[in-house]
Amino acid sequence: MVEMWRGGLLESAHTGHGVICDGTGAVVQAWGDPGLVILPRSSCKMVQALPLVESGAAAGLSSRQLALACASHQGAEQHVDAVSQWLADLGLGDGDLRCGPEVSRDKDLKLAMIRAQIAPCQVHNNCSGKHVGFLTLARHLKAGPEYVDPAHPVQVAVRATYEEVTGLDSPGFGIDGCSAPNFATTVQGLAHAMARFAVAGRGSGARDRAMVRLREAMMEHPEMVAGEGCACTELMRAMGGRAAIKTGAEGVFVAILPDLGLGVALKIVDGATRASECATTAILVALGLLDAEHPATKRRLGAVTVNRAGLAVGSVEKARGFCEGRLGSGLNG
Repeated sequence: MVEMWRGGLLESAHTGHGVICDGTGAVVQAWGDPGLVILPRSSCKMVQALPLVESGAAAGLSSRQLALACASHQGAEQHVDAVSQWLADLGLGDGDLRCGPEVSRDKDLKLAMIRAQIAPCQVHNNCSGKHVGFLTLARHLKAGPEYVDPAHPVQVAVRATYEEVTGLDSPGFGIDGCSAPNFATTVQGLAHAMARFAVAGRGSGARDRAMVRLREAMMEHPEMVAGEGCACTELMRAMGGRAAIKTGAEGVFVAILPDLGLGVALKIVDGATRASECATTAILVALGLLDAEHPATKRRLGAVTVNRAGLAVGSVEKARGFCEGRLGSGLNG
């Protein structure tokens, strides 16, 4: 799918598996093996947030908070402040989270904390928004504090919802970096779930409304989903509210495309983020949702590799034959 070139020579190649599905789960386009079982990692946070909204537990939450529940944020001040306030609104604190502490990924805040000799807390964890969402659901369900336990009512609800929207029984789970269970599915199953979000609003019921709320929250607040300089934030802004996208660790990326009624899921075999960002950007360009000349596009697709002396020495390109031409022709969901 993606190649790294240097000095006119192919230096590295990234293979991957990708699927575009419609709302019925039918494959519209595929590369590699649609049936490959993967761990979606953080790409599925909107699915993990569905029980929060569908249950009614999110009735008083803002769209900004819902975007945060789907986020892998940078731990910048705006993210940390929002998570801390949400916890305070629940009468809870940092110690009630189960995601573990993480050094802020925001350079300014990280350096300020180092200078002030302030240790990182759990609110700085990039998954803390998802976790305060879990806590909100746990309170609604009158469940105990260990909400990351796979047998906890929160995770039981997440697994049931995940299997319903992917259309597949999950064969198992791994424990994510934030200690929550991450349920496995196929690349096609993950794309199907994203397509379900894409066509939400055409039906009725609590789940349909919950999907719309989460999808719209992500597109309305891209800065909360990731942060400044991040692919999810920059590319959503570049598409002007036409798509909700989300990265996951180990080379996973998804996209929700309401205009086309389609969902995209992609897994890079070697787990490289540079490749998942490049390949996803290529798909979005080929679908006509993303301008090939936009600066956010060029930072991922055909990105120039610069050495420490500032010299352009190579580039990250989509592989020849991958995403050639216009994929979106005639596709409207």
